[in-house]
Amino acid sequence: MKFPKWVIPVAIIAILLLWGISQYNGLVGIQEQVNTQWSQVENQYQRRTDLIPNLVNVVKGYASHEKETLEGVIQARSKATSTTINASDMDEAALQRFQQSQDALSSALSRLMVVVEKYPELKANEQFQSLMVQLEGTENRIATARKDFNDAAKDYNTKIRKFPASLVASITGFRTRPYFTAQAGSDVAPVVDFTK
Repeated sequence: MKFPKWVIPVAIIAILLLWGISQYNGLVGIQEQVNTQWSQVENQYQRRTDLIPNLVNVVKGYASHEKETLEGVIQARSKATSTTINASDMDEAALQRFQQSQDALSSALSRLMVVVEKYPELKANEQFQSLMVQLEGTENRIATARKDFNDAAKDYNTKIRKFPASLVASITGFRTRPYFTAQAGSDVAPVVDFTK
C-alpha cells in the first residue's frame, strides 16, 4: 500500500507536536512543585510573623523600658510582611530582597532575645516559654521549607536546562528559579567572650 506524499510530513509534525506538548506539560508540573514549595516557605514565615506581636506584648510587660529593641522588632516585622514575591515571576533580585527583610527580622528577634536574658522572671513566664517553643519550632519549619524549596528549584532548573526540554522551555518562556542562600556572615563562627 502506497501512502500519499503528504502523510509522512504530517505524521512527523504530529509526532513533534505531541512530543512538545508532553515536554511542556512536564515542565508545568515541575514548575508547580516549585510554586507549591514557595507557598510553604511563605506559610512558615507568616507563622513566625504571626507569633511576633504576642511575643512583643509579653516582653513589653516585663521590659517596657526596652522600647528601642521592641520597636526594632515591630519595624522589622512590618518590612518582612510588606516584602512579597509572586512565585511565577521570581528572580534573583526579588528573592534577595525577600531574604534580606526576613534576615533583618531574624536579627531583630536575636536582639530581643539578648534583652530577655536580663529578665529571669520573664524567662520563667509560662506564656513566654510557650511562645519561645512555638518560635523555635517555626524557625525549624522555615529551615525545612527553604531546603525543600531549594530542592524543588534545583529539579526544575535542571529539567529546563537539559536537552531536549530546554528547547520547549526556551520557546515557552520557562526561566530558572533562584535559590535561598546562607545569611551573610553565617560562615563565621560567633566569638564567645566570658571575660565580660
